[in-house]
Amino acid sequence: MILILDFGSQYTQLIGRRVREAHVYCEIHPFDIAPEKIRAMKPRGIILSGGPSSLYDAGAPDIKDEVLNLGCPVLGICYGLYVIAQHLGANSVGAPAREYGPATLVIDQPDPLFDGIAGREQRVWMSHGDRVEQIPGTLVPIAHSENSPHAAFRTRDGRLRGIQFHPEVAHTPCGSQILRNFVLRICGEPGDWTMANFVETKLAEILSRVGSHDRVVMGLSGGVDSSVAAVLIHRAIGTRLDCVFVDTGLLRAGERQRMEQLFAHQLGLNLKVVDASDLFLARLEGVLDPEQKRRIIGHAFIELFEREAALLGGARFLGQGTLYPDVIESVSFKGPSQVIKSHHNVGGLPERMRLELIEPLRELFKDEVRELGRELGLSADVVDREPFPGPGLAVRIVGEVTRERLDLLRRADQIVMQEVAAAGIAPRIWQAFAVLLPLKTVGVMGDGRSYESVIAIRAVESHDGMTADWARLDPAFLARVSSRITNETKGVNRVVYDITSKPPATIEWE
Repeated sequence: MILILDFGSQYTQLIGRRVREAHVYCEIHPFDIAPEKIRAMKPRGIILSGGPSSLYDAGAPDIKDEVLNLGCPVLGICYGLYVIAQHLGANSVGAPAREYGPATLVIDQPDPLFDGIAGREQRVWMSHGDRVEQIPGTLVPIAHSENSPHAAFRTRDGRLRGIQFHPEVAHTPCGSQILRNFVLRICGEPGDWTMANFVETKLAEILSRVGSHDRVVMGLSGGVDSSVAAVLIHRAIGTRLDCVFVDTGLLRAGERQRMEQLFAHQLGLNLKVVDASDLFLARLEGVLDPEQKRRIIGHAFIELFEREAALLGGARFLGQGTLYPDVIESVSFKGPSQVIKSHHNVGGLPERMRLELIEPLRELFKDEVRELGRELGLSADVVDREPFPGPGLAVRIVGEVTRERLDLLRRADQIVMQEVAAAGIAPRIWQAFAVLLPLKTVGVMGDGRSYESVIAIRAVESHDGMTADWARLDPAFLARVSSRITNETKGVNRVVYDITSKPPATIEWE
């Protein structure tokens, strides 16, 4: 495996993705993990991520010397470069001109890191305000940029390397090849980690943890994540998995009927449907803050699952479809990356629960979950389904959640789904949905003045949900959606289209 040490970069998870794309298993851990734990993992290589800190900051994050002396190759990226440079006695200073964005990397020396990359000059993505000014004789400079005389270097024995730029982002076209060169050529990984390996490993883990008698109760939402997790757990322990689908009243149109048909009848899972719409709506009454909404929903889910576990014969475990992006954005699971929002099945969980969590997808990205679903034999209508937030339409209603506002949004959202399907654009977008805004505007309907609600349409393109760009949809498509919503959804007289990328925005509005 490859170990990635997180110094807080917003791109740390992308490093993991690129390594996984090379069919190499990797894990992300905090930068200050104990060296003895690293030694026990026996990594074939270590990658030090970037981070928002400067070496000159008080208490700047650092590693112990021992980490660089474990015998395996080490690659420092951006801040990771400074860490290596500092430990080896190089002189780093504040750069006279900061580099944020595209830059030209000039390769000065041949190096296995750059094998297979045509041309001496490469377009790369920089994000730094410091630079390595002088290096000791133990280091060899291998590349520079206009503002960084040592934008890449290696030790003379070739075991340690540092690069100033970010190879993990799409803005560095040669970046994937650089990371492949590091893990395959320099670290000697065979590149044979597959989803079939993951299935075999996870089935053994689940069975070992649950044992031969305990039961698991699974919160099944019908989305890709919980569906794949449920099928994986079911394959490990069979009928000792009890799936509970909670009708929260916050669902899309027709979702309950779809769940009963697909999971109970087609897949043969034990499925119990619990109608708890009155409970959720009562607890959300008057709540405006999105984080509070998520916490309320998360606590209510756990209460229901613990109650159902008791009714189903005392299940000890709660299964969830938590993914790596959920964890990164919610609770900074591994390393100091900044918390963005809580998810109801991560940051929204109560501190004390009677159930132990089983989260077999916790280290996977969304596209890997889809690949896992296909490996498990799930159909395209399950695997390729677009993401839907755990808190449901509650976080697509900006402001208070009421039954009336839910009905209004549900009608508008159904039109969006119908038109996306009819236009055949679902494969090219990550997701598309409607959002109900907490304001009204003046309009003219039927030759009279109207004062009604506003619906925002959100459609994005993404590979993993960690970053996203707004979808450039055909204006004729948007006009058709707008016309249908204003004509068929009573209470709406205006439709707007969200053209904000992530970052700076998130995909969901709350």
